[in-house]
Amino acid sequence: MAALGAAIARQLRAGDLVALNGELGAGKTTLTRGLGEALGVRGAVTSPTFVLARTHPREHGGPPLVHVDAYRLGRAAELDDLDIDFASSIVVVEWAAGMLDGVTDDWLEVAIERPTGGPTPGFDAEDEDAVEPREVTITGHGERWSRLKLA
Repeated sequence: MAALGAAIARQLRAGDLVALNGELGAGKTTLTRGLGEALGVRGAVTSPTFVLARTHPREHGGPPLVHVDAYRLGRAAELDDLDIDFASSIVVVEWAAGMLDGVTDDWLEVAIERPTGGPTPGFDAEDEDAVEPREVTITGHGERWSRLKLA
């Protein structure tokens, strides 16, 4: 998930919004951590348990990364109430389903599903180098993301 975050980071610029959706433990924060490392942000990117949004300035200039946990928000207006400078930042919103109505016309949606309900065939949880499989769907919304290419 961190490697995917790094790949996505190469495409981002000020004004971009990335919406992450998936169950607890799906890898949303790990993806954001990889994105932050690739952008060279200051401070550890962690799941913002006690804050709704945390701004991570970049070490060598560029738009900051704003990491938002929308889990406790009820609707899109509450996201807008956080007074985030969307135009000058790269914003990543965890638990973003239903939160972007009216906030922006362009966003990148990353939906993460991980297997549940028993062992995954071929996956050895005792192997420290094993990567639990996840299904990731990336959807670009709006003109900005109409020709999405992740390399």
